[in-house]
Amino acid sequence: MTPSRTDHSAATAHVISVDAMGGDKGPATVVAGLCMFLKDNPAARVILHGPKGDLALLLKKQRITDRVTIHDAAEVVKMTDKPSHVLRHAKGTSMWSTIEAVRNGDAAVAVSCGNTGGLMAIAMLRLRKAEGVNRPAIACLWPSRNPAGFNVMLDAGADIRADQDDLLTYALMGASYARNGLDISRPRIGLLNVGTEEHKGRAELKVAHEMIGQAAEKGEYDYVGFVEGGDLPSGRVDVIVTDGFTGNVALKTGEGTANLISGLLRESLMKTPLSMVAALLARASLKRLQRKIDPRRVNGGVFLGLNHTVIKSHGGADATGVAAALNLAYRLAQSGFSDKLAARVASAAALAQDTTQ
Repeated sequence: MTPSRTDHSAATAHVISVDAMGGDKGPATVVAGLCMFLKDNPAARVILHGPKGDLALLLKKQRITDRVTIHDAAEVVKMTDKPSHVLRHAKGTSMWSTIEAVRNGDAAVAVSCGNTGGLMAIAMLRLRKAEGVNRPAIACLWPSRNPAGFNVMLDAGADIRADQDDLLTYALMGASYARNGLDISRPRIGLLNVGTEEHKGRAELKVAHEMIGQAAEKGEYDYVGFVEGGDLPSGRVDVIVTDGFTGNVALKTGEGTANLISGLLRESLMKTPLSMVAALLARASLKRLQRKIDPRRVNGGVFLGLNHTVIKSHGGADATGVAAALNLAYRLAQSGFSDKLAARVASAAALAQDTTQ
């Protein structure tokens, strides 16, 4: 008896396609993160892409060969490669192979730590943009005071440009991600600006402000208006919409600040014998704080606006960061997020047309 399409989709939902060669720290770090992920998810399976000989040795050391299938790909997309160069020379690379596994239906989600521009270029070429999307976006999770513990911010660096139509589409896609990924039934949307006053900001921001507000009822979200950088971790909004240049600068600044605070706190608590005793007494509370602000544990940007789900892990991620990105990919695969987002994007296109008419 031939398996049905539904049975195949259910089986594929447990399979993640992973680029072993994209990160700054090499395949050993990716495999170490992969091992952490598989220990937490017994039903998960992985297709790992890269040089078969090297990867086989790493997997054997971690004793996870029975749950990982290696697709041999000898070439690597370098961090310095421009998207145009990647598109001309992508075939045969681990990144290309990772995306192809999703395109062919062998895996539900693709994950890579590699070149962001190259990954987006290959994903757009092989997976195609969803109908109605001009520019896909990268959505990331930002630690916040909301009950879910996170806010969604997009675009985090897929494209440095975004006009008013793109920003409206981002708002609708971000609302869908918050609804399906964070279980927020009616997300609150904010548009990032240099101030909350309506007269501030570039012309396209003012137009987007009107468009996002007009689409709120049909889009099933609440629009709170302009927000500032200080609102990124606040409980005022659930989704922050911005262009990719601003979003990426904000993301890297936030990561750097979190690392700075963590380092300064560690230095202060280790400075004197008395402070070391205080640190020991407050150990449990400090660990909770560390987990809350640790950027590695919210690693993984989701490409929104494509026909399948792709997760971009930070290039400098360690094993903990890689595991976090894989866990995010697995949760989205299990929830059927790609199909739900496609339906939302289709309605988003109609909303954008209605709003601009």
